[in-house]
Amino acid sequence: MRPQGYYDRPDPNHAPIEGPFGSLPPLIVVLALVMALIEAALSLGATGLVGGPQAVGWRIAAIEGHGFAPVVFDRLLVAWDWGLAARLLSYPFVHMSLTHALFAVALLLALGKFVGEVLHPVALALLLIVTTLAGAVGFGLFVTASYPLIGAYPAIYGLIGAFTYLMWLRLGQAGSNRLAAFRLIGVLLGLQLVFGLLFGADPAWVADAAGFIAGIALAPLLAPGGARGFLARMRAR
Repeated sequence: MRPQGYYDRPDPNHAPIEGPFGSLPPLIVVLALVMALIEAALSLGATGLVGGPQAVGWRIAAIEGHGFAPVVFDRLLVAWDWGLAARLLSYPFVHMSLTHALFAVALLLALGKFVGEVLHPVALALLLIVTTLAGAVGFGLFVTASYPLIGAYPAIYGLIGAFTYLMWLRLGQAGSNRLAAFRLIGVLLGLQLVFGLLFGADPAWVADAAGFIAGIALAPLLAPGGARGFLARMRAR
């Protein structure tokens, strides 16, 4: 019989690689570097330091070319177009500003490290892909404004969903109050409410919520042991 907590330990055969970025999963490092490089180009272009005068409009062009808007979703429902469909996965790599991108990269690295220590690399990749898609679909279904969805936050909220589930497991094993696992998402929702009251509601929260729901729903299946492990934990309660 496998010992208690078996399903919540990192798989030694798939441990994150040690290197310049510590124990960060390689996938998370690559994604963070790509986002950082894209943002560096857009920010430097906006100042005119690279790319010449036309570079000032790079960010707007990137948003128009890669952002996912409700009208794109409507057009995909009518007739599938691979060029438009690519936006389902390209929108996380473009951000509204340097600050928007820096927070995204920082959260991706922090949450990716924690979740990546438990999930298999393939499971981690699947989590990021599905939560990114869930964010776009949720945004397309429930937002009617002509507003582009950009930024890695739906996938980050997907990581928060997985983080919440893994913390719920750890707290249960330690005999602590499992509701504390929802503290992080509670704080973030509170901050979003405050910012919404101060600066107006941002419809991107719909995509963030969809990413979180997808993440917390997928986590029991993607955690070591998968569905069998999840059922075993439920029976052991």
